[in-house]
Amino acid sequence: MSNRPEARPGIMDIAAYVGGESHIPGVDRIIKLSSNEGPFGPSPLASKAHEAEATALHRYPDGGAAALRKAIAARYDLDAERIVCGAGSDELISLLCKAYAGVGDEVLYSKHGFLMYPITARSVGATPVTAEEIDKTANVDNLLAAVTDKTKIVFLANPNNPTGTYLPASEVKRLRDGLRGDILLVIDAAYAEYVTVDDYTPGIELVESTDNTVMTRTFSKIYALGGVRLGWAYAPAHIVDVLNRIRGPFNVGAAAMAAGVAAIGDKAFEEMSRTHNTKWLAWTTEQLTKLGLDVTESIGNFVLVCFDNAADRGAEGADAFLKSRGIVVRRMGGYGFPNCLRITIGLEDEMRAVVDALADYLGRNDPEQGA
Repeated sequence: MSNRPEARPGIMDIAAYVGGESHIPGVDRIIKLSSNEGPFGPSPLASKAHEAEATALHRYPDGGAAALRKAIAARYDLDAERIVCGAGSDELISLLCKAYAGVGDEVLYSKHGFLMYPITARSVGATPVTAEEIDKTANVDNLLAAVTDKTKIVFLANPNNPTGTYLPASEVKRLRDGLRGDILLVIDAAYAEYVTVDDYTPGIELVESTDNTVMTRTFSKIYALGGVRLGWAYAPAHIVDVLNRIRGPFNVGAAAMAAGVAAIGDKAFEEMSRTHNTKWLAWTTEQLTKLGLDVTESIGNFVLVCFDNAADRGAEGADAFLKSRGIVVRRMGGYGFPNCLRITIGLEDEMRAVVDALADYLGRNDPEQGA
């Protein structure tokens, strides 16, 4: 008999999530491109709203997040009663697993999907199952083929992290139509605000037309509020009821909610951020491709860059070389891409620095730097 408490079976099998690095020993100025954060920081209006809460930190926040839900609903023409807010979309993903999956159940997602899906599945005793992707893109037929009588939840990151690929609205609908009614489809649209292609939707129409679809969103990306932990879900009323029963009564802080209300109302800042990302995403993809690197076409605020297998020209060496220049990106071994790096789209000078560094690492001439 053990003389100490033991975690439930399966917990110690979880590989803890490790976020993007932020520091390099001995380096003062870091170009951090490892966590897909907004390069401009938050909207000045959001920062001001956050600061305004400083003198009221002794007060509990509104447990129902009414003002934030109202602001989100107004921004996207949604029903505020069908919105649930959380401490980042990570919390909402965890709550959905807690509510709808457990021991003996399966949680399905595409092979290179967000690492929090298997982590949260295992945390409730469920078994994570992956479906093969095609060209680093989720495939509806493969997802449907992986469904069993134990499947309870299907997570679809759209756009996907870390590949930046996506399924058009017609394919997401085909996925929903092909799933049993008792299977919850969760569309994780964390990067939706960056998307400019015409055949994409974040899934609002499926939430409103079905009883078994949820869309999750975050304030951590284009709104650059990762530090306050803020996200939201749009769901059918019966799922909202379930989530409100199991979430913490004050799961979102007052300062976070105030910042969120201001951020989502600052359309000019959002548009500026999206325009910048669209320009420098295309530029970075083009420049790195000219260097002979395999760059997956992305519609997010990052690119997946894959290297050849040469020992002196691989991703590990590139990562170390970039760090020697003060640049931090993300290794992708945990996502099944051991010879790839994920690079966030940052400011202009940061992207030029990345391209210059990789050109030097590869021993090639710098590509044309005109923007």
